[in-house]
Amino acid sequence: MTGRIDARLAELGIELPQAAAPVAAYVPYTRSGNTLYISGQVTVWNGERKFVGKVGQDFTVEQGKEAARLCALNILAQARAALGGDLDRVTRVLRLGGFVNAGADFHDHPLVINGASELMRDIFGEAGQHARAAVGAPSLPGNVAVEVDAILEVA
Repeated sequence: MTGRIDARLAELGIELPQAAAPVAAYVPYTRSGNTLYISGQVTVWNGERKFVGKVGQDFTVEQGKEAARLCALNILAQARAALGGDLDRVTRVLRLGGFVNAGADFHDHPLVINGASELMRDIFGEAGQHARAAVGAPSLPGNVAVEVDAILEVA
């Protein structure tokens, strides 16, 4: 049986990647009560790094936005793994933290992280509206363009 969120993903033509294994000394998610914390997800699609480089130098803001969207897809893949495959158990996206690999003269971090924010809104509707941070970093793991973490309310 397909859940409401799986149906919404299909309606939008969205496929989720496989949940990525951690690359260092951390776990991909933790849960405390009704709060699910998803570790920072980078621009990987089924094990292949994408968007390697700096936004504003190697990638446009629009491409950076696509990179942030890919991070959000990986967040959803981790959430699906954490929730036994049932994304309907996500009751609210509480917060996203976005990091943009960019030079000191780049100032459009919020526009880049909109790629992740808009995806959450498109999938979860009003429950996808969230608090957020969007900051720049001089480098990110593997030199990827974007990393996004999440805090979700779950049932």
